[in-house]
Amino acid sequence: MTHQAHSHHLVDPSPWPLTGAMAALLMTSGLAMWFHYNTTTLMTLGSVTMLLTMHQWWRDVVREGTLQGHHTNPVQLGLRYGMILFIISEVLFFTGFFWAFYHSSLAPAPELGGNWPPNGILPLNPFEVPLLNTAVLLASGVTVTWAHHSMMAGNRKETMQGLSLTVLLGAYFTLLQATEYLEAPFTIADSTYGTTFFVATGFHGLHVIIGSSFLLVCLLRQISYHFTTHHHFGFEAAAWYWHFVDVVWLFLYVSIYWWGS
Repeated sequence: MTHQAHSHHLVDPSPWPLTGAMAALLMTSGLAMWFHYNTTTLMTLGSVTMLLTMHQWWRDVVREGTLQGHHTNPVQLGLRYGMILFIISEVLFFTGFFWAFYHSSLAPAPELGGNWPPNGILPLNPFEVPLLNTAVLLASGVTVTWAHHSMMAGNRKETMQGLSLTVLLGAYFTLLQATEYLEAPFTIADSTYGTTFFVATGFHGLHVIIGSSFLLVCLLRQISYHFTTHHHFGFEAAAWYWHFVDVVWLFLYVSIYWWGS
């Protein structure tokens, strides 16, 4: 930062947005090829390209924020605004799914038998695995808050303990949801109920996987001494995202699992 007269960060040209877009195209095209022609070559190529892009892009951002010192206070403020706007966009993303669910459930169409759940659909018991998943995510919200307060207090050991527990709870949630999907008595093709259920809960599950990966990277960075008590926005962004995932699950549980059943 010594060679420029301002405290903002002019990002260097990077190939990773281009490789990320190519990887996304390969993955979506590969999924269609897998579904229709049972070949996984394109999807595998896209997945590998995406993982490599994620690794190298994260590596560059970590270097900018730690070794190169580009993440000054004005830059961190911009990152905060960016993360807030991103979470707002995610709220609107899930609002569409809830809108579809309530549109179909509050006034069931005659084609659904005029009932909700539709005739022939056996919903999941909200007080079994879904309730356990709720407890797991609420516990993970506590552990990530513990990690955050420990980091601000300079307690390195407890920060790593809190982060490790949060990542483990996120992985446990994903395992429970995968088991629930395998044992569900209906599929995504079973009327509006199956579609709204699997799309809404499935996208939430994807966000849990993304959030767990986000927190795992933060744990690795904490182990490598990248965070200080006053310079740790990477972790704060991950914690905000995780709390958002928690809140969305509470709405999903109350709406789709409990009331909707």
